[in-house]
Amino acid sequence: RWFTHFYVVSVLWNGFLLIWLFQEKFLGGSLPSWIQHMHHALGRDSCSKDAGNEHFSALLVLLLLWLHSCRRLAECLWTSVFSSGVIHIVQYCFGLAYYVAVGATVLCQMPTNSRKGKELSVQISWYHIVGVVMYIWASLHQHRCLVILANLRKSKSGKVVSLSHSIPFGDWFERVSCPHYFAELLIYVSLAITLGFHNVTWWCVVMCVLFNQALAAVLCHEFYQKNFSSYPKHRKAFIPFVF
Repeated sequence: RWFTHFYVVSVLWNGFLLIWLFQEKFLGGSLPSWIQHMHHALGRDSCSKDAGNEHFSALLVLLLLWLHSCRRLAECLWTSVFSSGVIHIVQYCFGLAYYVAVGATVLCQMPTNSRKGKELSVQISWYHIVGVVMYIWASLHQHRCLVILANLRKSKSGKVVSLSHSIPFGDWFERVSCPHYFAELLIYVSLAITLGFHNVTWWCVVMCVLFNQALAAVLCHEFYQKNFSSYPKHRKAFIPFVF
């Protein structure tokens, strides 16, 4: 239930960054001095030949990240049905810090000295299209799987009737125990594609998400197998047909 706090922080912080960066890059505005200092500290000091496209890629990724946080916040508030489970204080603090750090990570993908008073050119590349399409595809499946989980605890009229666990069926649940975790990984991979594949920093974020979601998926998979003797044997924990 307290995951909601993570998405509130992400929507506010990354939305704030998105507004200021959009104004600075396209409307001729200027960033607050403290953001400029952070940008300088985290960004690259040299200008690449494709700086305009790199700025657009980073802005697009920040927009997609913000939209993802908005959707997850809405799902936490109006879709998911939470049990009485609790979260460890260390995990809670890490989650709050993560969604602040991930926005700063996108910020540091922009070269710091590329404008020098000139307007940026925006060129949509093939990897932008591939990344956005993959992002939409993974987001739709994640939402469907979260709806399936929520409906296990609701009656046909939409009223919550139970907080117990049941075996989910439908969509990607036919292949893995935790498809919503797998979709989360695909969303972050789609953002790496949107940045142009070669961004090492963001691939480190992807690896962090991979190990975090894989661990959670294995624990859930083991819970299902332990508590439901009729649990489908063919299902993997996290990645269809693989893991």
